[in-house]
Amino acid sequence: MAKYKMSLDVRTATGKKTKALRAEGIIPGIVYGSGFEPVMVQSEYVSTEKTLLAAGYHSPIEGKIADKDQLMMVKNVDIDPVKRTIRNVEYLAISADEIVEATTPIEIVGFEKSPASVAKLSLMQIIEEIDVKAKPADLVAKLEVDASALVDDDSKITLADLKLPKGVEFVDKELDLEQPIAIVIDPAAEAAEREAEAEAPTVDAADVPSDVGEKPAEEAKEEKSE
Repeated sequence: MAKYKMSLDVRTATGKKTKALRAEGIIPGIVYGSGFEPVMVQSEYVSTEKTLLAAGYHSPIEGKIADKDQLMMVKNVDIDPVKRTIRNVEYLAISADEIVEATTPIEIVGFEKSPASVAKLSLMQIIEEIDVKAKPADLVAKLEVDASALVDDDSKITLADLKLPKGVEFVDKELDLEQPIAIVIDPAAEAAEREAEAEAPTVDAADVPSDVGEKPAEEAKEEKSE
């Protein structure tokens, strides 16, 4: 059974009429999938937003469309670029037995206990999410990776350190597992480097002689006469 649930009504309003729905606090959407007849749907804004934020693109949702149960996942969310509100949602209809893909967040834990943290070093996360595939019941809300063993600014966490749960695989079979998820950095050293760069003398173009790289006039004259 999916952790998240959502109730959807069948939608009849289309095109410009969906603007009136949004004004009433209703989000238009559509549910589609392999072997599934697309259904236009709509749902109440506040509860839908709450579910979308929790489920993300990585967790299955137990949907109820006009009293009919349908397992689904969020495929795409259209956001208004100005108001930053949800304009439309696409849901992917799935079954409990099929392999589905999900974009799953990566959470780094334990860095505060590491020797690197004790030494006042910082951790910079480079990869924050990764595409995985699994049956809906095997998908997880996040993938955790332990950083408690990081020692110095040569230390890093790679994709090889990411332990996938049983039944979960990377979508990309050719993924470079040595690719870093996070690296340890020395904030003090980086600040000193930036300060040194800022204090370095600069050469103005006006200070550079215009004849640099040119042959002396006498030599150029002789070559011309030959």
